[in-house]
Amino acid sequence: MQVPEAPTPVAARCPGCGTEVAPSFLSCPACQRLVHAEPLKRLAADAEAARQGGDLRAALGAWREALELLPAESRQFGAVSARISALAQELDRHPAAEKAKGRAWAKGAAGVGALGLLLWKLKAVLLFALTKGKLLLLGLTKTSTLLSMLLSLGVYWAAWGWTFAAGLVASIYVHEMGHVAMLRHYGIRATAPMFIPGLGAMIRLKQSLPDARQDARVGLAGPMWGFGAAAVCALVSVVTGWASFAALARVGAWINLFNLLPVWQLDGGRGFHALSRSQRWGIATVMGAMWAVTHEGLFALLVIASVGRAIGRSTESSDRLVFFQFVFLIVALSLLLLTPVRLVGAP
Repeated sequence: MQVPEAPTPVAARCPGCGTEVAPSFLSCPACQRLVHAEPLKRLAADAEAARQGGDLRAALGAWREALELLPAESRQFGAVSARISALAQELDRHPAAEKAKGRAWAKGAAGVGALGLLLWKLKAVLLFALTKGKLLLLGLTKTSTLLSMLLSLGVYWAAWGWTFAAGLVASIYVHEMGHVAMLRHYGIRATAPMFIPGLGAMIRLKQSLPDARQDARVGLAGPMWGFGAAAVCALVSVVTGWASFAALARVGAWINLFNLLPVWQLDGGRGFHALSRSQRWGIATVMGAMWAVTHEGLFALLVIASVGRAIGRSTESSDRLVFFQFVFLIVALSLLLLTPVRLVGAP
């Protein structure tokens, strides 16, 4: 669902006390009356209706839009922020319930034999194609994304040939759409990916992430999807023997590992926001182990940065899902770095 932009404040007089209110103000400086009281009532009603209808994402979108119309120091801002956090946690639990229903359906289908199992597998493939596949195609409908993608394709083509360039651009796109998918999961608006030749791509959030847990999960969603793209390339290279796909698997793994650096606004830095000190030390240990396995120099930087974050100021956050996703990504991407590449006679 597309959430409309928040209305632009218009200079007016406060209906409560008559004080002139500047366009940028969200409340009257004299009596503290909310400037956007009526839109806030409408958004609250929309959110409640969506919640009652079971559409948690729509409810989150409405509450997030309402949050933009509230002063950060107001009591209402705190109340709406709490509603958003509660809805986001409920939304995270919702897929688990769907999967549980799916498993029950699969068990029932298995009871009628192999045909039921086959139908279940086909159902899973179709669901992916209709959800994630549709989202991937949606990003390509944006003119800015297509133009910047073609520009990057031309730059990479000149350096490495069209096959590798096309695969690299597609891998970067999948990574960025992983972020977009998780943002949509939480009802947060964001732009389509914008490619920057030589630097990858980026998306801009139109709304802020309210807590470290959601920020971390959005951050790691990119490398998770990026791992999927690299794994597909590795599989194709094994089946066909094409060296270009093996190279794409290794480069994709390296790029996503680099994004796991726990610094600044990189995906790893956002992931560390939701980890306790002991979990950060655990990540650093796994990185050290994978350094010994792969002998990849990038891990020196990853280990140093992770140890620095573990030693630094601790956090009360402790998200087990983020921790296990982080560990999985380190190990899985490290193994992809070992994909053999034929240097002679490759397509």
